Amino acid sequence: MPRSSQPRRQATLASIAAELKISRTTVSNAYNRPDQLSAELRQRVLDVAKRRGYAGPDPMARSLRTRKAGAVGVLLTEALSYSFRDPAAMRFLSGLSEACEAAGQGLLLIPAGPGRADTEAAQVVHRSSVDGFVVYSVPPEDPYLAAVLERNLPIVACDQPRGLDHTPVVGIDDRGAMRDMAAHLIGLGHRHIGIVSMRLGRERHDGVVDVSRLGSSGFHVQRERILGVQDAMKAGGLDPDTLTVVERYTHTSENGLSGAAQIMSVNPRITALMCTTDVLALGALAWADRTGLDVPGHLSITGFDGIDEALREGLTTVRQPQKDKGRRAGELLLAAPAHSGVPALETLDTQLWFGKTSGAVEREWYAE
Repeated sequence: MPRSSQPRRQATLASIAAELKISRTTVSNAYNRPDQLSAELRQRVLDVAKRRGYAGPDPMARSLRTRKAGAVGVLLTEALSYSFRDPAAMRFLSGLSEACEAAGQGLLLIPAGPGRADTEAAQVVHRSSVDGFVVYSVPPEDPYLAAVLERNLPIVACDQPRGLDHTPVVGIDDRGAMRDMAAHLIGLGHRHIGIVSMRLGRERHDGVVDVSRLGSSGFHVQRERILGVQDAMKAGGLDPDTLTVVERYTHTSENGLSGAAQIMSVNPRITALMCTTDVLALGALAWADRTGLDVPGHLSITGFDGIDEALREGLTTVRQPQKDKGRRAGELLLAAPAHSGVPALETLDTQLWFGKTSGAVEREWYAE
């Protein structure tokens, strides 16, 4: 039989309802509220829809009607690819996605990398079809954050920013955790401590950190971890001004390696090298191995996060519940708009993990 030259009329929700002699609401429920229909009736609807080439109600139309996007936006301070290669970020997103999945919500990643102009940042955020935002460790001066606040949607912050009105924060005591780790090293006899840190600002800087840069840093997590080491040094009778800090703009193990090389060149008296992340610490371990330094005999190295690779390597580190952090942030956001009874800051516990990369000072091996 020759095919008709007339174009086939596109099936709609109304035409499916008319063919089955049921209401349009019933057809809609077959897709959006299947519990409202018997299994037999729902299957009849789906069979006719399949035969007619009807894929279901238009999600854009539904979004306009309900004013709900059905998705949570995640504002990240890094490029999108970072979310798929950084172990700590991946665990955070895993926990957040579980909370969203349980609530039938999608997840939209919004990379707030530091290289974009303010106007472009605003456009990215304003184009995002979401019902609320989880802001993941974004400094208060970030233009993406300003654009998020303009949306007037529910927000939950993770780690930072802190102090925003009606915005719960899920985080850890970064300063206290790093203070405890430094106190452990000082108790082992270390008197010369160095830190390799992730970036402390949006502008690029790879090198030694001076007092003014640390004081003006809007990156709460890294700043607080460094201040925690200074707290422990004061408590241990050491001069915190002798602390050497090297910053790396990009968070990779290769930069941990180069950071370790630089800091040991700047201050070869260092016997304990504290890294503000495990990724940087793994790079520092690679540098020590390459240069023939015994760890921990010549140099103790510690990290922060508790990622799987670090634990396998026996790194002494601070374990933090990244997955729980993401899950809890999602739960709080999805309980919006009312955050009544929710503390402004929910602090999760951390744990010192003593591996094989920290030990007592055997001797001051450097040249006097």
